[in-house]
Amino acid sequence: MADPKGFLTTPRENAPSRPVFLRLQDWREVYDEFGNERVAKQAGRCMDCGIPFCHQGCPLGNLVPEWNTLVWRDDWRAAAERLHATNNFPEFTGTLCPAPCEAACVLGINQDPVSIKRVEISIVDRAWDEGWITPVRPVARTGKTVAVIGSGPAGLAAAQQLTRAGHDVEVLERADAIGGLLRYGIPEFKMEKSRLDRRLEQMRAEGTVFRTNINAGVDVTAAELRSSYDAVVLAGGATAWRDLPIPGRGLTGVYQAMEYLPLANKVAAGLLDRSPIDAAGKHVVVIGGGDTGADCMGTAHRQGAASVTQLEIMPKPPSSRPESTPWPTYPMLYRVSSAHEEGGERVYSVSTTEFVGEGHVRALRLTDVRAEGGRFVPVPGTEREIPADLVTLAMGFVGPEKSALLGDLGVDLDDRGNVARGADFQTSVPGVFTAGDMGRGQSLIVWAIAEGRAAAAGVDAYLTGRRVLPRPIAPTDRPLV
Repeated sequence: MADPKGFLTTPRENAPSRPVFLRLQDWREVYDEFGNERVAKQAGRCMDCGIPFCHQGCPLGNLVPEWNTLVWRDDWRAAAERLHATNNFPEFTGTLCPAPCEAACVLGINQDPVSIKRVEISIVDRAWDEGWITPVRPVARTGKTVAVIGSGPAGLAAAQQLTRAGHDVEVLERADAIGGLLRYGIPEFKMEKSRLDRRLEQMRAEGTVFRTNINAGVDVTAAELRSSYDAVVLAGGATAWRDLPIPGRGLTGVYQAMEYLPLANKVAAGLLDRSPIDAAGKHVVVIGGGDTGADCMGTAHRQGAASVTQLEIMPKPPSSRPESTPWPTYPMLYRVSSAHEEGGERVYSVSTTEFVGEGHVRALRLTDVRAEGGRFVPVPGTEREIPADLVTLAMGFVGPEKSALLGDLGVDLDDRGNVARGADFQTSVPGVFTAGDMGRGQSLIVWAIAEGRAAAAGVDAYLTGRRVLPRPIAPTDRPLV
């Protein structure tokens, strides 16, 4: 184990945030440097449990106690090797994952859990700085070709695994740049795109080919995909967003979060001087209390919004673990993200009944709600209006788009509208596989990477009959989150 007394003598600590007034002036990540010595002390809190439940909490099965011990012993290079043994992109999970591993940490039963996520990102950042991360080229080529549709974390993980296994892999992306939601959906202040770009350069050096502005099913038909490649991996995500069909929905100024966030990301990347949907000087209302809603809040703050209000139909979560989500499950708690630290108001147990305005939205009509009989019912006498010049809908996604690609391929869908798949992640069409949110439904980035790795193992076995790639999960696995 690491420090035998670390969990007794060292309190949990995380990296400090940059002052709000400074970080609102740029798009950089919000956290300051933590320092390797402080990281090592945090790693020393790991107890090396007889049964490390962090393995179960993490869909990737990350070897958390092992790399914590190696960091404590100052063997950072070996720690980086153990980290990459299960995770292709620890810088993605280290910045974006909600850390179900920490919720499952045994120390968390009666103390603050180990700062696993902070140790993880510190390891991979140092590995890049020291030049330890290099291309892993295949030792032999199979001559088999694979098309990966979509370049989010699931698609990238599948592509990297299959390239390293010796297959010729092409990733097809309909946007103008590779990365999926990592590129244009996740704000720069949560993960700087330099982290994505350097990983893509590694993949190019390994042999993965990326093709942008290719709408699979349209620019390349399903028949062409089937005839040109030996296998196809569908990793297009769950991009069909949930709408709010109430009076006034057609007013100007009401947008989906994924109409709003990509434009702001393009401004941060220097591709636009100003977003066509800008919050400067406006009263902004975000409908949806999850992470995407918080991303909209942080973006509106940086654009200079006059006010930002986040609405959530669910009640305010408790501040401590409720009995309904006992350890080691992921508890539904009241959490404060960096965007919430920066200002704005969060309103719970409220439903929007109408967008008010003439041509352009000017207000929202709301009512408080309470749960009754499995649904939310209005609370009489709580109707009111709040000002709103810009509204973003961040209410999640309902599954993959029912595009020409899925229809022409003829893949079956499950009862939730996702692409159905078997134990090897193969769909109802031989040679066509699926990974990530397209088959799972809206989920976490760590699940996307795990599914990409698992689907790659299925593809490799289908193409070669061998079983050399690790498969961290099965399609029927259900998260603790």
